[in-house]
Amino acid sequence: MEEILDLLRQNARLSAEDIAAMTKKSVSEVQSIIKKLENDGVILKYAAIVNPEKDKASRDKVVAEIQIQVQPQREHGFDAIADRIYRFPQVKSLYLMSGGYDLKVLIEGDNLKEVALFVSEKLSTLEGVRSTKTNFVLKTYKENDIVYVEDERDHREGVHA
Repeated sequence: MEEILDLLRQNARLSAEDIAAMTKKSVSEVQSIIKKLENDGVILKYAAIVNPEKDKASRDKVVAEIQIQVQPQREHGFDAIADRIYRFPQVKSLYLMSGGYDLKVLIEGDNLKEVALFVSEKLSTLEGVRSTKTNFVLKTYKENDIVYVEDERDHREGVHA
């Protein structure tokens, strides 16, 4: 199963036939394993990875990382407030963190004002939120093992006399 998962992580467009050839399994065995992974919730979604610098819609979005300190709730810990936060459509990712803050949220908005209003009117007003610190993403160089910047260096070797 892990071998098939690794292949799909690298290229989710591989066919069952391709995976079968690469793993020396039958096509029906590969299809069965993939179906089980999907049914068990291991594979949640197949998606295209888009270079944000080359996609106008992505390039025009404002992305912010928000560090949040919260007061965990009795009997629910951080889960109850995390549940309330990740339901906002602006929230793209949410992580429980160790260190100086409790939750890290990545959000996306159409402009700075929209992000600022989300933080001030929605996020910081939630019961249990003690403080927020917002950092704006200026440029993405690498994400999830994908390098987004093109290497523009000249790789020709110099001529020595």
